[in-house]
Amino acid sequence: MTKKRITYALDTSVLLTNASCIYSFGSKSDIVLPIKVLEEIDKHKKRQDSVGMNARLAIKSLDELREKGDLRQGVQIAEGKGNLIVVYDTGELALPKELSQEIADHQILQTIYNYARKINILDDIVVVSRDINMRVVCQCVGMKSADFDTEKIVSSEEEVFHGFSEILMDDELIDRFYAGEDIYIDKELYPDHKCNEFLMLISSSNDKKTALSRFADYETPLKKIVKRDSVWGLQPRNKEQSFAFDLLMDKNIKVVSLIGRAGSGKTLCALAAGLQQTLSNDEDAYSRLIISRPVQPLGKDIGFLPGTLEEKMIPWLSPIQDNLQFLMGNDKEMFQEYMDKGIIEVEALTFIRGRSIANAYIIIDEAQNLTRHEIKTIITRVGDNTKIILTGDVEQIDNVYINETSNGLVHAVEKFKEYQISGHITLKKGERSEVASLAAKVL
Repeated sequence: MTKKRITYALDTSVLLTNASCIYSFGSKSDIVLPIKVLEEIDKHKKRQDSVGMNARLAIKSLDELREKGDLRQGVQIAEGKGNLIVVYDTGELALPKELSQEIADHQILQTIYNYARKINILDDIVVVSRDINMRVVCQCVGMKSADFDTEKIVSSEEEVFHGFSEILMDDELIDRFYAGEDIYIDKELYPDHKCNEFLMLISSSNDKKTALSRFADYETPLKKIVKRDSVWGLQPRNKEQSFAFDLLMDKNIKVVSLIGRAGSGKTLCALAAGLQQTLSNDEDAYSRLIISRPVQPLGKDIGFLPGTLEEKMIPWLSPIQDNLQFLMGNDKEMFQEYMDKGIIEVEALTFIRGRSIANAYIIIDEAQNLTRHEIKTIITRVGDNTKIILTGDVEQIDNVYINETSNGLVHAVEKFKEYQISGHITLKKGERSEVASLAAKVL
């Protein structure tokens, strides 16, 4: 039996999320692109972020197809793929009058609906959109719709690697572990543990008897985790913070990711470890501490703010500066001196592309607002003897083009968990204040 041919109509949001999305559909699938989508993409091409980059790349791909044939008649996307057709609407308004034609999304739906009805494929066309409301409207007017989720790295937030597991172990083995003997993990009994995953060893005969360890691989003995007295005057308040410091202070681990709710201490721990390893007199100290975060302005680009680059960055970087000044005892003069000497750099991510950063300790805060491509761009800037820390809360995403399962931070956690040079821990307990902890839990 011949497989039914499905036609997919793409919304603007799909191309702005993934410029190569037209190559993601099968050989039995044609792609319809309303001409209004091209107009909407053009509005974003000058943006200096991933959305602008996707807009430019999408336009370039369409221009290459244009040279191969007439887009109005349909051009084969690639060998083994279907055709891409650009359509426009000059017909009647077939959709409900409540859907104002002054709204771009409604114009796009109107074009798709009339085109599908004209060639009698209304039952075989699917509107693909990242916009939830547009998918809801599609169902209300009798059209099929689907999300475009090829960027999803896990099925749900709960499936993200936490960096911590509990395992039952013979009471005798725990005693031997505390005595300093080398204890190994049996792969047949405890399969699928990841590099630098933290393990709580629990006695099989007494669940109150435990030991904290870090797993490297099945040929390496477990490492004992000892609570540190302090790092730059900051003491860990729970086991997850102890795990975080263990990763942050280990120079062999070049990529560290910390996920946690507001007030869990992820940024403060990263900054304390950075100050300790940058401002110390050790021979192997990093030459500078670089801190940045994505500029997620909720509708306005950073260029709309007046003043110099440093003045424009103040609203976005003030939380980092607050934490730095707290760790330095609110000594503003010392903090400014380190800034003036370039030992501490606080800057925008916008300008990191093209750099090669060596012998530095880099912190990227609020990394959950970055796309997979942006995370890749940032990490590939890392030079020799540089450590990079990614921190964020996947429950607080301000970038409308990604979510808790497709953002760059989650991609980094999942892709790096198999490698010895990386480590991850999820901080679960709020330590900022009783109010902050309660708010994170109940609001």
